[in-house]
This record gives sequence, C-alpha cells and structure tokens, in this order.
Amino acid sequence: MTENTQGFNTRAVHAGQGFEPRTGAVVPPLHFSSTYAQDGIGNLRAGYEYGRGGNPTRDALQEQLAAVENGTHAYSFSSGLAAEDSVIRALAEPGDHIVLGNDAYGGTYRLISRVLGGWGIGNTPVDMGDHAALKDAVEANQTKLVWVESPSNPMMRISDIRAIAKITHEAGALLVVDNTFASPALQQPLDLGADVVIHSTTKYIGGHSDVVGGAVVLNDPVLAEAIGFIQFAVGAVSGPMDAFLTTRGLKTLGVRMRTHSENAMAVARWLQGRPEVEAVHYPGLESHPQHELAKSQMSDFGGMVSVQFSGGEDAARTVAESTRVFTLAESLGAIESLMNYPSEMTHASVKGTELAVPVNLLRTATS
Repeated sequence: MTENTQGFNTRAVHAGQGFEPRTGAVVPPLHFSSTYAQDGIGNLRAGYEYGRGGNPTRDALQEQLAAVENGTHAYSFSSGLAAEDSVIRALAEPGDHIVLGNDAYGGTYRLISRVLGGWGIGNTPVDMGDHAALKDAVEANQTKLVWVESPSNPMMRISDIRAIAKITHEAGALLVVDNTFASPALQQPLDLGADVVIHSTTKYIGGHSDVVGGAVVLNDPVLAEAIGFIQFAVGAVSGPMDAFLTTRGLKTLGVRMRTHSENAMAVARWLQGRPEVEAVHYPGLESHPQHELAKSQMSDFGGMVSVQFSGGEDAARTVAESTRVFTLAESLGAIESLMNYPSEMTHASVKGTELAVPVNLLRTATS
C-alpha cells in the first residue's frame, strides 16, 4: 500500500467523523430533525436553522467528501443528476454553452440537451481525445463549461485531464470532471487541474446499492458559494439517512476499489481471449489506446469493463439475459456484480444521436 493510499483511507475514515462529545460514541449520531430550536430570533445553536439549509449528518458527509477529493468545499445532493443540474444552474445561464464528450452518460446528455437546452444552454459534443477539435469548439462557442467523464460511460475512454484543463482555462471556461467511474480512491481531478468534480455517490462511494445520491467538490470559494446557494435555494439535498449510508460506504471505498480493480482486470483479460468477443474496453489492458495516460493519472484502473460481441446485438442480449453471477440491472459500483445493456438501458436517451452506444456492447461492473 502506497503512502498516498494510506492517507486516502485515513481521510475517508476520519474526516467529519469525530466522536460524539457527550457520550463518546465513535460513530456520529444520525440527525433526523427537520428544524432546530433557536435561543432567540436569529440566535442559532451551532448554526442550524432548517434541514434544507443544513444538517449535521449531511455536513459530516460533505467534510468527508471534500477530504477524499483534496478539495475545500463539498455539497451532497439527492442524486447525481441533481448535482449536475445544480452545477450548471450555478455556473452557467441562458445563452451559455457547454462542450461535453461525445460518449457521455445518457442521463447527462438528456439533462444538458433536453432540460437545460430549453432553458437556453447550448451544447456541442466532441471527442475529448481530439484536442484540436475541443479547442475549436470551445473558442467558437465562447464556452462556459467543459464537461468530461474519465473513464467515460460506457466506452471506458480516458481523457487527459491536465491537457483539457489547460485548453479550457486558456479559453476562459471552467472544467467539470465526472469522477464517478474512477472514484476519489483512484483519481483526484482537482489535483490535475479540474475546477469542479462531480459524483453519482449512488455508485462506488455509496457502494452497497442501497442509497441514491450525488456530490460536488471544488476549491474555489466563489464557485463554491454559487453552488451552495443553489443547493439551499432549490433544495435537492441528500436526506439524513442517505447521508449516513453514503458516509458508511465511503469509509471502505479504498479497500473496495482495490478489489474491484483486481477482479475487473481478471474479467477483462479472460474476455480478451474469447473468440466470441470483438473488443474489450478496460484501461488496465495494455491494448487500451489510453493505457499509458490512465497509468499517469489513476492509481488503478477501476471495476468497469465494457465488451463488444462479434455476434452483434443478438449475442449481447443473449449474454445479458443469461448470466448467473452478474445481475442484469441499472447502476454500478456496489458489492455485487452487475451487467447492463446500455443501448436500451442507461443510454437509451441518446439513441439516434452521435452519442449512441454500439448495440453489441455490454457494460459490466465487477464486485
């Protein structure tokens, strides 16, 4: 175990998790209260007034999230898409423009194109590996946000976060990185130049398929204030029990990601040798086109493996509906192995667009 890994695990276990001073309970109590008694008008005890504005359990999680991402500010939301929506509403306005990867998560594209597009936010999907095309798109549209997934969902492409940050900042834009697939245990985008990090904490951070949530982590206090205002004003906050379950999951993230990565590598290598397989997408394989880049910005390669079958759509569907250990289900990142047919499941919303997922592809999440 490296010194960095040891430091991560220590932060994950202890940040925001001090023992309760009255009883000495080593696990902070779960605060369900929706409101807080005031000692006088505006005279708040410990700064708490109303559950939407603040909750001790949520605050403890937010401190923990900031610590593991090497950030100074973190906000916990009711879902990953609520976190994404809040970032865009806080940092962009009608008439602004977003450049995003042309293999982005279907829900992200749906939010940006169909929901926020109606609000007046424009978008351009580009290949994040083509830096010339990215630069042209950012400069031509006076882009406000560049939106990156690395690894991407579900094609497992790796983006050069350092290089993209440089292009983004030279154009006066902000870089948002979705770090859900890697998790903070394997990658810290803020250290690589990102301005904002997004998570669906439902996935690896929660880690047990029993809680839905999202997170935003950043360092800039001005940007943080804007996002914090949207969190309070719109109110898509994580509830106390959701925050508690997410905190519990985050404490074991480091050890879980080590096992996820080991098992995914074994699955990827096995699939690579099968005659039925057309392509295996896993950044840990030497054959992956961004393998060296992944090694330079990740401490391991994660638990997600995507595979394309030479038998086409029928072969992919047959495998998806025939497995015994892998469960056919949405989501990923938990202690059980899941399999997903993105074309009809997680990425159905991008069918018919340039973001469409190959119909012979399955996405696997190894336990």
